[in-house]
Amino acid sequence: MITPINTVKPKPPTGVGPLQKRETRLAWGLLAPTLISVALVVLLPLLSIFWISVKPIQLADLRPVEPNVYERFRGKASEVGDEITIEYRLTNRSKEKVIESVTLFDVVPQGLAVQSVPENCTLNGQEIFCELGDWEPGYKSRLQIPVVVGQPYLDSQESLRDYPAEMTGISSSDLFNANFTLDNFSRVFDSDEFVEVLWVTIFYTVFGTIGALVVGMMAALLLNKSFKGQGFIRGLLLFPYVAPVIAVAFTWVTLFDPFSGSANALLIQMGAIDAPINFFGEKPLALISVTVFEIWRYFPLSFLFILARMQSIDADMYEAARMDGASPFQQFWYLSIPQLLGILSVLFLLRFIWTFNKFDDIFLLTGGNAGTRTLTVNVYEQAFALSNIGAGAAVAVVVFLCLLLFSFFFFRYVSREEGL
Repeated sequence: MITPINTVKPKPPTGVGPLQKRETRLAWGLLAPTLISVALVVLLPLLSIFWISVKPIQLADLRPVEPNVYERFRGKASEVGDEITIEYRLTNRSKEKVIESVTLFDVVPQGLAVQSVPENCTLNGQEIFCELGDWEPGYKSRLQIPVVVGQPYLDSQESLRDYPAEMTGISSSDLFNANFTLDNFSRVFDSDEFVEVLWVTIFYTVFGTIGALVVGMMAALLLNKSFKGQGFIRGLLLFPYVAPVIAVAFTWVTLFDPFSGSANALLIQMGAIDAPINFFGEKPLALISVTVFEIWRYFPLSFLFILARMQSIDADMYEAARMDGASPFQQFWYLSIPQLLGILSVLFLLRFIWTFNKFDDIFLLTGGNAGTRTLTVNVYEQAFALSNIGAGAAVAVVVFLCLLLFSFFFFRYVSREEGL
């Protein structure tokens, strides 16, 4: 009788060894440049937008408040002994900010003998230094220093531009102080146009995204078969996506122009309409037109991804379905659609985010007029057209929060089986 030998299984080692710690440090060291680059490119602009959105600043407030000086000669220096004056025009261009402890430093050109300087200025050789005190908003003043022309100046003919005056001063900035406000968000949400702008953005994004996916799927179904000229047609379908947006937008505006557009002329000759239609200038037709443009321009991207996924599906499944008597629609609905759910989900997510952020297409087609103003166009109008960069940043934060909310619900309710 053989007695079994009790063997004890070795326990796996616990803890992290020095080699693994060294590999971990090396991995983080190699990833550090990439992580820092991503943080600088993505996080810093995002944080700056949040910072500006709670600041009561205009576009002009981004420029630093500093003293300004313009210097010139008063009088003509034609011979030795002529008396002329160096005049400094001093201004505080800010209408709201005080500039404290303003100073001026300048070097008088050689050959000019300074006769006297103001009480708040000192002369050291050819160097002038003035303490000008505090400047109130909109401050303007003139400082004059008389000089006598000497022969060295006439020989050199130096200009005041060769010795530019240097100004210094201290001023506060609303961009960097600790004053915060929610007035920008109040202005955005209290506006009567906000609901309309949000509705236009949702309509443009949802129908533009779904339309691009549907048209892309239809094109993929048509070109999923081998036939003569297949490659040429596939390349032709990519034209809307690869063509410059400025070129295709100008073409659409010209084509659908109510006075000289070919589309209106053709419809009138066919008897379909009695008068020209302003496709990009009337509500709600302008919104429908820019949405159709969005679908036409970006369906090739969906077409490429969907076609690639279709060609990877096993053809034996379709052969078995045909033998069982399944119609083409049943094959598409019960075989193709389940296989395409993953890529369709990814495309919907990407196209929704890109379309929600889209600015150039609408701006080039309508400029945001005729009921086509989206949130991104509103960002531009608030920040640059109205010079209220704080309100523009607040609208940009609203755009970010909307996309963040959409992404949360999308990943929350889209199953892993769909490819995400």
